[in-house]
Amino acid sequence: MRLGVTMFATDLAMPVEELARAAEERGFDSLYVPEHTHIPVSRRTPPAAGQEELPDEYKRTLDPLVALSFAAAATRRLRVGTGILLAAQREPIVTAKAIATLDHLSGGRVVVGVGFGWNVEEIENHGVPYTRRREVARRNVLAMQALWRDEVASFDGFEPSWSWPKPLHGPPVYVGGAAGPKLFAHVAEYAEGWMPIGGAGIKAALPALREACEKAGRPMARIIPFGTRPSREKLDYFAGLGIEEVVATLPSGSADVVLPLLDAYAAL
Repeated sequence: MRLGVTMFATDLAMPVEELARAAEERGFDSLYVPEHTHIPVSRRTPPAAGQEELPDEYKRTLDPLVALSFAAAATRRLRVGTGILLAAQREPIVTAKAIATLDHLSGGRVVVGVGFGWNVEEIENHGVPYTRRREVARRNVLAMQALWRDEVASFDGFEPSWSWPKPLHGPPVYVGGAAGPKLFAHVAEYAEGWMPIGGAGIKAALPALREACEKAGRPMARIIPFGTRPSREKLDYFAGLGIEEVVATLPSGSADVVLPLLDAYAAL
């Protein structure tokens, strides 16, 4: 079992490069950071997690790829990932170049967790209708994968093109979101696996995920429970399901808040 951590990297939280070093020193496998390009003040969309008020860190989130470049530069082994990248809100050619560059410079340590987004006005500000966010995200990921993979890449929206550097290892893509046929169709088509928030309900979802993968003619997807609060019992349960990596949540706070919890997780 590999244990990673995730934290909302903001201008007020523990510097991401210091967190990365602390995580690597304690034996953690990975560090993931989320993305919100901006939060419109209208707040038409209620918080996805059901809070009465949207937590302040959503307004202050750092760009994940820039933040992860600092984390990668400060470490040697730690894998760095997005959890999650809002693929429908990003121009795929520029994003593919940035991710490939980060993977190249880090020695192949990048993991790309992608998602569809929940904030209607944030998504629409990028010119993407909320109801089309899944298909736009799919198109953007497939376009990025073509640029990462092919010497001469082409996709709907751009002509045959060169783009270097190429990533060293993929990079692997995981799709975040709640279990369901639409989500699992995305996982089966273009992802290494599924990144469910928290991890509740994974066992019940396994047959549907396996069926989607079999229908696509591919191996069973990997699963990374994301943003969970780990315990020995929970990790044993996940291991019994064949899960090999879990990502624990950390508060978006200063070092004196984050490090004691990081130490507690390391003891597991």
